[in-house]
Amino acid sequence: MPYKVLVLSPVPEPLVKSLALPIAEKYGVPLVAVEFKTVFVADYELVKRAGADADAVLGDYTLRIGIPADVCEALGRAKLIAQPGARYGHIDVEACARRGVPVSTAPAEAAAVAEHAVMLALMLVKRALYAHNKLAEGVWAQGELAEIVGEIYGKTWGIVGMGEDGLETAARAAALGARLAYYDPAVAEAGGFTRLPLDKLLSESDVVSVHSSPAPRAAVIGERELRLMRPSAVLVFVAGAEFVDADAVAEAVREGRIAGAAFDVFSPEPPPPDHPLLRLAREGYNVVLTPHVGGATPEARRRAIAAALENIFRVLAGQRPLNVVNMPRG
Repeated sequence: MPYKVLVLSPVPEPLVKSLALPIAEKYGVPLVAVEFKTVFVADYELVKRAGADADAVLGDYTLRIGIPADVCEALGRAKLIAQPGARYGHIDVEACARRGVPVSTAPAEAAAVAEHAVMLALMLVKRALYAHNKLAEGVWAQGELAEIVGEIYGKTWGIVGMGEDGLETAARAAALGARLAYYDPAVAEAGGFTRLPLDKLLSESDVVSVHSSPAPRAAVIGERELRLMRPSAVLVFVAGAEFVDADAVAEAVREGRIAGAAFDVFSPEPPPPDHPLLRLAREGYNVVLTPHVGGATPEARRRAIAAALENIFRVLAGQRPLNVVNMPRG
């Protein structure tokens, strides 16, 4: 029986087929029986026409090509929309549920996000940007830096949000010799790490990193929470923007109530030029900012696409999809 998969991610068809080959063999679906139809432009009439007879949809990992309600209605026989990665805000999941089309995610960014979080923490603790800029200006600031740089080894690293990203970050921080603690109301046990109430974690940690959590809005870092942190502590933020008050963080850094902050996620994106954290960075404070690239590696994208394809082939083989976000479990 021939199948058709609509591909909305900007991935060359040969790469899609090379990733799909071992998966197709695993589920007993001949790859030659699968047509991959690619649409890489946000022309929704074209998407509707291409998807009218598709058995499944591989979503757009760039989030540029959405699936609004009218597109979902046009998916005449689709059994699954498989979104590479963890984010699916560009898909009208409720409309798809009404249409009876499951939407699944394929989180694969945890390792990349964890590496990014550790990098940001090290840059803050080691004052890497300050050292770089001084040397670029011709200033050998070794003596000054020797008094202010620190180590991760032997310090307490507190993780807020112990989802996959948090767990991967914890493993890497532990490998650097940090003592690990975490707060997450939805996770009772995680890798043998110590679970603490949020206030205690904030007051005892030298590094606090904020990650996504299985619990919606597990914690919001605002002015009250920041006042619990040590003046020598640094904050690393790689979670959704709803988990933090960026204005309060900027004020805490400016006033010296925390030693530094690093952000990879903003609201809105991109942030406006007068964003308080951008102003701090321009003024030379211990702030490290990156444009939401923590999980945006080629390796993570390949893993996400492969995981989404695996879900598609599960469905083509008559099995139920995994990680469905819009349909009740049964």
